[in-house]
Amino acid sequence: MDPLCRARLYLVCDARAEPFLHAALRGGVDLLQLRAKGAADEEVLAAASPFRRAADAHGALFLVNDRPDLAVAAGADGVHVGQDDAAMAQARAVVGPDRLVGLSTHTPAQIDAAGDSGADYIACGPVHATPTKPGRPAAGLALIEYAAAHARLPWFAIGGLDAGNLDEVVRAGAARCVVVRAIAGARDPQAAARELRAVLETRPLPAEAGVGPA
Repeated sequence: MDPLCRARLYLVCDARAEPFLHAALRGGVDLLQLRAKGAADEEVLAAASPFRRAADAHGALFLVNDRPDLAVAAGADGVHVGQDDAAMAQARAVVGPDRLVGLSTHTPAQIDAAGDSGADYIACGPVHATPTKPGRPAAGLALIEYAAAHARLPWFAIGGLDAGNLDEVVRAGAARCVVVRAIAGARDPQAAARELRAVLETRPLPAEAGVGPA
């Protein structure tokens, strides 16, 4: 939990070459999540290897999206599930007590329920509409303000965030965020990550689970 509570910047992306991952991590990414929707199991496991190596090289955390079984098989540090994915109890049963389980939340009620769900952290959003979640309406800054006041777990703002709009999310109370295209689509992923992290570090980390600001 200590690396999680100290984390600021979380990158979610599809299969990537290792040099890209190293660049993002050098720029300040703390967590990597492999999100390979529709890929065969063997493809996910093959794609996981550079994620694991890069995370280890930089002291970062590596998670797999949606599939607790593949998270275990890949030697990941955890799994991230959505409200419609594997049930929290099922995910925890598969990954065990020593791996992280993250949960997506989209409403104040889901943020409240997450505190007793067995999740280790939550993602709150989408703040803005995003093509990675087609059909999911934007939750806006009100959800971020709610999470800042009420979340009992480490939480990350998510949804269409980039260097052009992250400042308003930080002002609303976020000290951590998840990004996809802001780094994955950048010409210089290291510089993109560094810019995002600089904005996040203008807000102190909250104290959760007995861990104070880093």
